[in-house]
Amino acid sequence: MRDLDKAYKNFFKGSGFPKFKSKHNHNQSYRTQMVNDNIKIEGDKIKTPSNKCFVSICCTDVEIEKLPQSLNMIGIDVGIKSFCVTSNEKTIENPKYLEKSYEKLIKAQRRLSGKTKGSKNYRKARIKLAKVHEKIANQRIDFLHKESLKLIKENQIIILEDLNVKNMMKNENLAQRIGDCSWSEFGRLLEYKAEWYGRTVHKINTFYPSSQLCFTCGYQNVEIKDIHIRKWICPKCGSNHDRDINASKNILRQGLKELKILVA
Repeated sequence: MRDLDKAYKNFFKGSGFPKFKSKHNHNQSYRTQMVNDNIKIEGDKIKTPSNKCFVSICCTDVEIEKLPQSLNMIGIDVGIKSFCVTSNEKTIENPKYLEKSYEKLIKAQRRLSGKTKGSKNYRKARIKLAKVHEKIANQRIDFLHKESLKLIKENQIIILEDLNVKNMMKNENLAQRIGDCSWSEFGRLLEYKAEWYGRTVHKINTFYPSSQLCFTCGYQNVEIKDIHIRKWICPKCGSNHDRDINASKNILRQGLKELKILVA
């Protein structure tokens, strides 16, 4: 009834007529609130597009034990070649799940396009394609959960850039690879887990020139705007820099300044 009320309110606002779902619509969903144990699942009526059962449960009263305080603080520079590089000079490799399954995905899409929409073979091909998409999504979210939780457990303060991923996705040459990295989701996972476990996640401005600044002396080398330059020597102090490690250290320093934490 709440959904029906919302649908008609949207209609009167000019959003069009309410759309009713049919048995041919694979994106079926149902939402309810449990009152006096009124919810139970029977049979196989709850499914994902790949015909698997899936239930999402929202719990409002959950106690999560805070982690012990840590002295560790870390800056993170995300990327495409490597998923991210940290200020303690560690690299988390990019698993590239979409790239690894790309041929299988294209093959499934071609099979679906060759079927008559609404036919039995079309539904079978759609489910096969949905399973490929589902596997990629599951691999990606599993990776993000594991890496974000590890970082939260090991560090009291985590600093990263507040990237405008939507604008970055406008680059057609990089959009697919950026999407496969899921930087926004990674940041979201870090933030809510930090709140759960008593950690701090802080994002610095996306326009902060973290890659261009020499971490040793602060000199800004504008030539490093060229993303193909992976290593460089500071013309002022002579420090030898790895682009990503240097950026992650600058991200950490800037974040700590913004948090008003004393840094050397």
